[in-house]
Amino acid sequence: MIADGRIALDGETVTTPATLLGSLRGVTVDGNPVKEPSQARLFLFHKPAGFLTTAKDPAGRPTIYDRLPGDLPRVMPVGRLDLNTEGLLLLTTDGEFKRQLELPATGVERTYRARAFGEVSQAQLEELIDGVEIEGMRYGKIDANLERRTGANQWIEMTLTEGKNREVRRVLDYLGVKVNRLIRTRYGPFVLGDSKPGDVVEVRQADLSKFRKDLEKRGK
Repeated sequence: MIADGRIALDGETVTTPATLLGSLRGVTVDGNPVKEPSQARLFLFHKPAGFLTTAKDPAGRPTIYDRLPGDLPRVMPVGRLDLNTEGLLLLTTDGEFKRQLELPATGVERTYRARAFGEVSQAQLEELIDGVEIEGMRYGKIDANLERRTGANQWIEMTLTEGKNREVRRVLDYLGVKVNRLIRTRYGPFVLGDSKPGDVVEVRQADLSKFRKDLEKRGK
């Protein structure tokens, strides 16, 4: 765009990308003023089971966008939850913020509650604190605890920081139990609470600002 002479600063055509700007004041594209970027927004969505975390599905299966309120701004999911995984999914209007959150280096904790068929002991779960390797894939530290038993199932709470594809299901399958329900209850400081499937709540700007500052500290 600069090479095409479309960018100007205070009426003068910009000829080099090595142009330092203190603000966007006076910058135009094709004669139109450039606005400061909109403030990032973050929403907490209680994703129901049975919805894909994608914009469209070639097979015609329902996606989260089929369930989101029509008056939401354009939002992007932070990471993914599997089709049959439910619970807390973060949605943001800011692509850069989304990418920052998805970087493994940020180490943001996610907590899941899994209902699993079969038998696993607390001692087995505690061994996950050092991580585990499954079929050549290394999974990092997982803090796992038995909650309670309901019939032939056990409820297990797991907190991890990597969030690799199907991590909870694969690790529990490795331990000999089969997950039949999976709920994400926490992502960083944000919790699912007593919201109902389909609910969307916007994070206050003050809380979002604090969270972003904490992320920046992690990255240093």
